[in-house]
Amino acid sequence: MADVYAKNKALSPEEAAKIVPRAEFRVFGHGIIELVQSKMWNGKTILQQARKMPPETYFLSVHTNEANVKVREGLLDIKTKVGETPEGYEIFQPRGKFQFPVKKADLQTILSHLRVEMKLEKESYTIEEFIELARKHPDLTPVSVEKMRYGFTIEGIICEYAKVWFNGALLESACVESDNYSGMKTVIEGLGLSSMPNTNYLKAAKRVVGMIQ
Repeated sequence: MADVYAKNKALSPEEAAKIVPRAEFRVFGHGIIELVQSKMWNGKTILQQARKMPPETYFLSVHTNEANVKVREGLLDIKTKVGETPEGYEIFQPRGKFQFPVKKADLQTILSHLRVEMKLEKESYTIEEFIELARKHPDLTPVSVEKMRYGFTIEGIICEYAKVWFNGALLESACVESDNYSGMKTVIEGLGLSSMPNTNYLKAAKRVVGMIQ
């Protein structure tokens, strides 16, 4: 999408310490897009570019809903949950991107975020090998994810609605994201989403594949 979706950047630890982390409120279900479309036009809405995302593979662990580990365009990306706002909005921190083939030491780091142990006999692994390892592990489930995202902002608050396919099963989603938590609350209420549970991608995918109810 547009540059408003770029993550906060800092050039020094001092600058990083001044950054208020961006939080996210996301919902999944059916009929969400029609609801958002009916409420998003308040005279302060700015449309952003629609994006069909490259196919992704998420790695779900039975031991955590706080490690977002996925592969997209050959890069393995990790984000971990580091907190919540008083309103219950989730804050995820990027932990790095890894290029395939992934070295054993890096893969061990990735598995530690997923809170699983795995015997690694090779010094590096291709993306296909890593997915196969995950499929064979009793505590991991790889899930294919496709997204069609439609972005907009309301008074500078980043929003989107999206169609998301988990292993081919379609759900609708909407998201509000910002470092302005009070502004987020106002926008969430205005879009009619406040009564819905805050559900990240990991929990939504787990429900689709039957890992949680």
